[in-house]
Amino acid sequence: MTAFESVPVVDVSALLSGTPEQAEQTARALGRAASEVGFLYVTGHGLDPRLFEDLLAAAQDFFALPLPDKQRLHIGRSRCHRGYVPVGEEVFGSGTRDLKEAFDLGLDLPEDDPDVLAGDPLLGPNTWPELPGFAEATTAWYDAVLALGHVLLRAFAVALDQPADALDRHVSKPPSQLRLVHYPHDPSARDVVGIGAHTDYECFTLLRSTSPGLEVLNSAGTWVDVPPRDDALVVNVGDMLELWSGGRFVATTHRVRKVTEERWSFPLFFSVDSPTVIGPFSAERGEVGMTAGEHLFAQTAQTFTYLRERVARGELVLPESARPLDSFGRMPS
Repeated sequence: MTAFESVPVVDVSALLSGTPEQAEQTARALGRAASEVGFLYVTGHGLDPRLFEDLLAAAQDFFALPLPDKQRLHIGRSRCHRGYVPVGEEVFGSGTRDLKEAFDLGLDLPEDDPDVLAGDPLLGPNTWPELPGFAEATTAWYDAVLALGHVLLRAFAVALDQPADALDRHVSKPPSQLRLVHYPHDPSARDVVGIGAHTDYECFTLLRSTSPGLEVLNSAGTWVDVPPRDDALVVNVGDMLELWSGGRFVATTHRVRKVTEERWSFPLFFSVDSPTVIGPFSAERGEVGMTAGEHLFAQTAQTFTYLRERVARGELVLPESARPLDSFGRMPS
C-alpha cells in the first residue's frame, strides 16, 4: 500500500463487453489499485440508475418507521443474522459504538435448504418488513450488484495470475450481505465517528452512498476522503481477498466520520461459500488457512453486541482460527 492521496478510478466496461485484450488490461488495472490502495472507484458498471432510486426509496421508507416497529425485526431475533441493527449495536476493534442504524439482508434461502438445515449461522431466509415493494427493490439491487461482483471476482483472479474461472466454484451459495445504512442528521457531528476504523471481512465490498463521510487510511497514517460519485461504485478489498492473494492485495482500514447531513449507504459485502479455504493460491491445495465461514462468523461475532453477549454466556464459541478484529489493515495510532 502507498501513501496515496486519492482513490483511483477504473472503467470496467471492458469486462462486460470488451475484447479479451481489453478485459485483460482492465483486470491488471484492478490489480494495481487493489495492491497500491485497496480502494477504487468502478465506473462503466452498467447498473440501471432506477435500481438505486428504488433501493433508496425503500430504505427511506423503512428507517422512517417508529423505533418499536424496527426493533421487532432486530437482527438478534433471526437465526441467520438478518434484520434491523439499531444504533450502537456494532463495536469495532477501536472500541467505538457506531452512530448509525442498518438493515441486513442476503441470499434468501428457505428453511429446508440443505446448508440451512446443516446449521450454517449466516445462511437462511431474510427478515422482511411489511412494506409494499421493500423486498422487491432491495432484492433487485442485491441481484444486480452481486452479478457485478462475480465479474470483478474473475478479474481479480486474472490480476493474481490465475485463470479467470479459478474462483467460480467458490461462489455457488455465498453469505454475501447487503446492508442498508442510515446515518441520521446530526449538525454537531464534525468530530463524531459514524463507523469506527475497520477492514471489511469478506472478499471485497461494492458500495453506493449518497453523501461524504467515508475516509481511507494510507500508509503514512493520513485519512483520505472518498466522496461518492453518481457514476461509480466504491470497491474495496476485504480480509478474505488479502489472505487469498498472499498479501498482494490490501484490506485497507477505513471509517465514516464528519457525517453532518443525513447519509444513506449501501455496501454489498461479496463473500465466497462458507466451506472455502481462505489462503494463498499457492497453498490452497494443501488446505492451508481458515474457511471463509469461520472467518466471517468469528469477525461478526466479535463485532455485534448481541453475539458478543452470547459468546460471553457460553452459548456460542468462536472458531479456533478466530483472529482479532484489528488483524487486518492498518490501525490508526
